[in-house]
Amino acid sequence: MTTKIQSTFFETSRDGAVVHLEMNKPDKANSMSPDFWKDLPLIATALNMDPEVRAVVISGRGKHFTGGMDLASFQDILALTKYEPARGAFALRDLILKLQDALTSLETLRVPVIAATHNTCLGAGVDLISACDIRIASEDTSFGIEEILVGMAADVGTLQRLPKIMPPGIVRELAYTGRRFSAEEAKGWGLVNSVHADRETTVKAALDMARQIAAQSPVAIAGIKHAITYARDHSVTDGLDQIATWNSGMLRPDDLMKAIQAKMQKQQAIYDDLLSDAN
Repeated sequence: MTTKIQSTFFETSRDGAVVHLEMNKPDKANSMSPDFWKDLPLIATALNMDPEVRAVVISGRGKHFTGGMDLASFQDILALTKYEPARGAFALRDLILKLQDALTSLETLRVPVIAATHNTCLGAGVDLISACDIRIASEDTSFGIEEILVGMAADVGTLQRLPKIMPPGIVRELAYTGRRFSAEEAKGWGLVNSVHADRETTVKAALDMARQIAAQSPVAIAGIKHAITYARDHSVTDGLDQIATWNSGMLRPDDLMKAIQAKMQKQQAIYDDLLSDAN
């Protein structure tokens, strides 16, 4: 990796073009403490600037994927309610927007992000995986949009992204009741792509998928991710125009010829990395 990533929350490792981000607070169920929200967008920026990175996997160490928002983060939020109402509300909105931006950094990352969940994925953990490209889960994963159970509406992405991933009526039920739901339910609704026996096999499946993605043209992968995200938020007509414009600028013979030749020879094409800003 060309950029050294420092984090007090994540353990970062790399295998070729695949980066593995592990939430590393197992003694606290990987609850999303202030350093999570500070470190994640910095890591995403570093990954975006590294031309050799082609896919990312996010998982959690220990017993849980994540228990959701850490108590310390809630205390920071509650502290703002003690101030003069207008100023406190302004500061609270600003804080919420920063938390939203932290998760959005995964959505705007040029490479696909795969979430590999196990045991519990609650509250802000659902916001987290909603911002990822692909989600896979272990059989024991229990999901929950549990903000309603503490008297609030989820506000960092779940309510905005999940209705674009799974049936809106199901999202409403889960958000209104706060009930937990299983990996099999999540798979049936389209939230997760596949379910695996345990944490180890889930993480392995995610890394295998990431390596398969990383073997493809990085320009094409970036184009696919951008096009799908754009199409989600725009009309079909707008999406068709966007991808036509993208390919008119990005579709070049190098990767096409490598792909065709490799297919004819029944081999895997080897694609060049993207260029770094330094170049």
